[in-house]
Amino acid sequence: MSGEARPVGAEGQTGALRTMLKSQYHASLAMLREAIELCPDATWEADGHTNAPWQLAYHALFFAHFYLQPNEAAFRPWPGHQAQVQNPDGIGGPPEPGNPLPVTPDPYSKSQALEYWSFCDALVDSAVDALDLWSPESGFPWYPIPKLEHQLVNLRHIQHHMAQLADRVRATRNLGVRWAGARRAS
Repeated sequence: MSGEARPVGAEGQTGALRTMLKSQYHASLAMLREAIELCPDATWEADGHTNAPWQLAYHALFFAHFYLQPNEAAFRPWPGHQAQVQNPDGIGGPPEPGNPLPVTPDPYSKSQALEYWSFCDALVDSAVDALDLWSPESGFPWYPIPKLEHQLVNLRHIQHHMAQLADRVRATRNLGVRWAGARRAS
């Protein structure tokens, strides 16, 4: 616990917040999965944009996974992760001087992205249960916001990249990704 004073009635609210966060993570991830599945194979590795669809999908999954952790030290990469790259999220950037590692990984296939999706979706419930939602710190020093707000940022990030991928699907196949409002466990 952070030692920070919790809001009045916080214990009762915490269970409801966890339920809502889990629901929204599963819904956001469900939409991302559909966008991955609908993306044409010929488009998956296409570089007609700054970032190929595989990069958008992997980046969204990487950070969903990363920021579901209490902090950076608790993060353990997905077993299929390509560790020998400078930018582990799949999005290229300028190479670091003197660093011999490649800037971006080899493209992840759609089946690999869907494996990572399954990994992320399976960890949501236990990860959300393990978070101190009332912590005044996100657990990541570059995000100086409370933990609960950081989870909302993480959800927005998934949706942002899902929308980019969905837009490419719409442009290439004229298909839309179905809206998922909630995904509650039954």
